[in-house]
Amino acid sequence: MLFSAGFAALAVLLSGARAQSSVPAASAVPSPTPVSLVSSIPSVPTPASLVSSLPSVPTPPSLASSLPSVPTSAVSVVPAPAASGEPFYNSGSGTEAGWQTLPISSYAFASYPVASSTPIPGVFPVYQPAAPPPVAAAGSPLVPDFAPAWEAAYEKAEALVRTLDLEQKVNLTTGVGWGVGRCVGNIGAVGEFPGLCLEDSPTGVRYTNFNTAFPAGITVAATWNRTMMRLRGLYMGEEFRGKGVHVALGPMMNMGRVANAGRNWEGSGVDPYLSGEAAYETILGMQQAGVQACAKHYIDYEQEYKRTQESSNVDDRTNHEIYLKPFLRSVQAGVASVMCSYNMINDTYACENNNTLNGFLKTELGFRGYVMSDWYAQMSTLSAVSGLDMSMPGNIESTNVSYWGQNLTTFVMNETISAARLDDMSTRILAGWYLLGQDQNYPNVSFNAFYPNLLSENLGVDVQADHYKLVREIGAAGAVLLKNTRNALPLKAPRSLALVGSDASDAPLGPNGYIDRGGDDGVLAMGWGSGSCQFPYLISPADAIQDRARVDGSSVTWYYDDWNTTGAADAVVDLDVAIVFANADSGEGYITVDGNLGDRNNLTLWNNADALIQAVAAQNNNTIVVVHSVGPSILEAWIEHPNVTALIWANIPGQEAGNSLVDVLYGAVNPSGRLPYTIAKNWGDYGVNLTLGGGNDTLISVPYTEGLFVDYRHFDQYNITPRYEFGFGLSYTTFGYANLNISAVPQSDTSYADLEALWAAGRPTPAVEGSSVAVWLHRPAFQAQFEVTNTGSVPGAEIPQMYVHFPAGAGEPPALLRGFSDVLLQPGETQSVVLSVSRYDLSVWDVAAQSWVLPNGTFALSVGASSRDFKLTGTIPL
Repeated sequence: MLFSAGFAALAVLLSGARAQSSVPAASAVPSPTPVSLVSSIPSVPTPASLVSSLPSVPTPPSLASSLPSVPTSAVSVVPAPAASGEPFYNSGSGTEAGWQTLPISSYAFASYPVASSTPIPGVFPVYQPAAPPPVAAAGSPLVPDFAPAWEAAYEKAEALVRTLDLEQKVNLTTGVGWGVGRCVGNIGAVGEFPGLCLEDSPTGVRYTNFNTAFPAGITVAATWNRTMMRLRGLYMGEEFRGKGVHVALGPMMNMGRVANAGRNWEGSGVDPYLSGEAAYETILGMQQAGVQACAKHYIDYEQEYKRTQESSNVDDRTNHEIYLKPFLRSVQAGVASVMCSYNMINDTYACENNNTLNGFLKTELGFRGYVMSDWYAQMSTLSAVSGLDMSMPGNIESTNVSYWGQNLTTFVMNETISAARLDDMSTRILAGWYLLGQDQNYPNVSFNAFYPNLLSENLGVDVQADHYKLVREIGAAGAVLLKNTRNALPLKAPRSLALVGSDASDAPLGPNGYIDRGGDDGVLAMGWGSGSCQFPYLISPADAIQDRARVDGSSVTWYYDDWNTTGAADAVVDLDVAIVFANADSGEGYITVDGNLGDRNNLTLWNNADALIQAVAAQNNNTIVVVHSVGPSILEAWIEHPNVTALIWANIPGQEAGNSLVDVLYGAVNPSGRLPYTIAKNWGDYGVNLTLGGGNDTLISVPYTEGLFVDYRHFDQYNITPRYEFGFGLSYTTFGYANLNISAVPQSDTSYADLEALWAAGRPTPAVEGSSVAVWLHRPAFQAQFEVTNTGSVPGAEIPQMYVHFPAGAGEPPALLRGFSDVLLQPGETQSVVLSVSRYDLSVWDVAAQSWVLPNGTFALSVGASSRDFKLTGTIPL
């Protein structure tokens, strides 16, 4: 999503791409007649079509029969042009010839069947969004059944839809237009339905005041702590609801495929299991508060460069095993809405993509909520046929023209789009509203995102409560101790210390001095773009350290000029401790900061940090480095310097940045953060880069030729030594592991015995509605039990991690994360930990059968402290 900046690339795309597509003459569509509100927005020519080039998946019969044929292998087949004039599928790097669309024709619609399921006590119990399953440190063994809640919501929604006329149903699906309502996205009132307010962001309520600026998703992921994930979601949900927002536009779950991609900080790291758990807990928390969550950005949106003009060309197995997984967990959490992204997937735009929307999401995952477009990501009226349910913000940018509104009315009237499909769209949107109980005593919107200084519409409702406490706790728990030599940390009342680098300081323009945080000045506590929010305040490291120095009787000096390395070096001579602060920033592509167009230009720390650290370390033999960063950076210029005694990777911690850091620096909190990505020795070691090039009107191809081997999976597969591996992090204490026992989980019920038997035999199971979220696939099947002991002298939390090693012939990476927990231990204390493994965790995606299948061979399982520090290993008794 974007805000005030122009979106010129879209305008170019709308003209350039269509010129290369087969578009019927405008006269083929009946002339529209304005009917009302959004329906009165003038019509525009609609692109011809909308077909995905991914392998086939189950789709409603009425739709499947009308789709043109598609390639059977997205990575190898380059088909001849279809009779309709569709472009060649581009399987390699370079430029795209155009984008694929559905021909204007008549499209019938049959409602999706609802996956049938039977509640299983202790395994698959019924829950309501307002009272979700309890959080469990090691992951809950329960698979929540939200089907009855959805059924009740659908019954109410269908009843209301039956009272609406065509015009009202269209208005229910079409945003009122950019800047027209009080929120960044708005659905107008229809009948007894009061409308919807949709508002960013994944870090807090955007464009308002008296709200909390929470730690970013990447920081929460670094805690590896499900309780903190859940509470952050709950508290954010309470704040959105308190402001009158119906739909909170988050969480974000892009997968960090490219280490320097601009929006990685909004998500939860590079591993689909970790990202999925973070999404699951966040959504459960948000929706418990009564606000609709929105899982985004769906799907394969992994760079800012030409995000509206690139085709992410991804094979079916890779999509299922990596990029779809967090959305699967979102559906299991009962998420009300999903946001489709700006990019193309295999030559078809994400918001027009029948395969990913109707196939993956609504059929395979059985998603019962609604799909909204990212802002201006819709590309045609016929997107309704391919699975889009809500157009946001409703108009095409910088115009009063809509793909829906009157166009959708016309297409339904002439039966190009089925009236039953419009009913389905309307029902899904209303069902999300009813699911969260928003029809009962919901607060009114109390702010205006476009006119924040208009006192009559910005009531200053304070929703912060005591959420700052959790912000501080997450900031400390998400700080990763990467180096600690000579017992440099924790600090013990040093007599003298220097703070070096602008990242230690308050921003001269204030915490909100740059629009959407689009600048790097002072401590970095949030990236830039629509994922940002307003800080109510921002505690800098300098402020917090001086508060502590007052208690300890320490002498503190500082030097904030990043570029005067001589002055910095002189400032630290003969001091007990020198702490150098550095950062690396990124964000959304509509803002450019220091030449970085959203994505980072490289993996170097910003503001001359490497030279600054070296200069200080040359003069002070106890140089501690603190980095606030949106993602990994290359540290080789100084990390092995003998005078660099410690390194804290503090991520981007939100408004309590300084306080959370001081908690770790001085030992009030024993660091337990673990990296949610790999830090390499060389940029090229990641094996995946941004795809660049092309002119203003060029569509570029982004081939995902690395397949499953991204980040640590790539490093392991090709035996590349990282600087710090995925899952790594130190503590002020030490831990020991012992007594691993791997066993099958006893199962008394036989509800799905036939499907479980097929899976155990290595055979595919039927590809039916909801097949990928079936309870038999996700219930615990095996468990690893082991002991963790605090072998050190201070209390601390360990993050035991479980990795599965697939059989050699399965084509999987050497190790895959399949479980984790957080265990708080006193010195000498031992706790037993149990981590479970499901059939899904042991499956690979069979492209031909469109099914999760058990590979043949022996499975091993390891538990340990990181992706490369396995303490215990055993065999899974299949």
